[in-house]
Amino acid sequence: MHPTSLRTGSAGEHALQQLHGTRERAERFYRQQVRAALNGRMREFLARQEMMFVATSDASGACDSTFRAGPPGFVRCLDPGTLAWPEYRGNGVMASLGNISENGHVGLLFVDFVRDGIGLHVNGGAEIVSDGYLRAEYPDLPADPASGRRAEQWVLVRVDEAYVHCAKHIPRLAKAAPEEGSRRGSGDYFGTRTDPSS
Repeated sequence: MHPTSLRTGSAGEHALQQLHGTRERAERFYRQQVRAALNGRMREFLARQEMMFVATSDASGACDSTFRAGPPGFVRCLDPGTLAWPEYRGNGVMASLGNISENGHVGLLFVDFVRDGIGLHVNGGAEIVSDGYLRAEYPDLPADPASGRRAEQWVLVRVDEAYVHCAKHIPRLAKAAPEEGSRRGSGDYFGTRTDPSS
């Protein structure tokens, strides 16, 4: 039996597959594409990625999605079943970390828009750990390449499933150098501070 048979979609997925006649196709996808750990090519792919989308929800199921970015490989594959990413000082809201503290399920999506035009989903159980704890567990964890920047905490993810996001409809983009004088930290880009309707 394939290890991914332990988790092959939700009851809702299966009901809709039956309704729309896609059960056989879905079973083939689960069997051929879904893995319970990161294989070698998945780990190589993650080592090149500079961004990801993170989905979380709180204990009541209210959802949030966010974006994380860093140097290539900022999301570290610690072993085939474990990955981690650093958390730095942000706006102080801590929406994602707050959700993880209530509900440890996360959905990560990595999309390579530039080189391969492909994506990778990683779903699993997450916990928040200190930098000191993670470095004690994984002594080879590299230091952050940005001068003077150090993560105070990390999100540690135990992988439940990993699978491809196919290339269909992924736009191909080209990397551009940052514009000189571009605004950083444009927290009121949408004008909400002075918008009377909000």
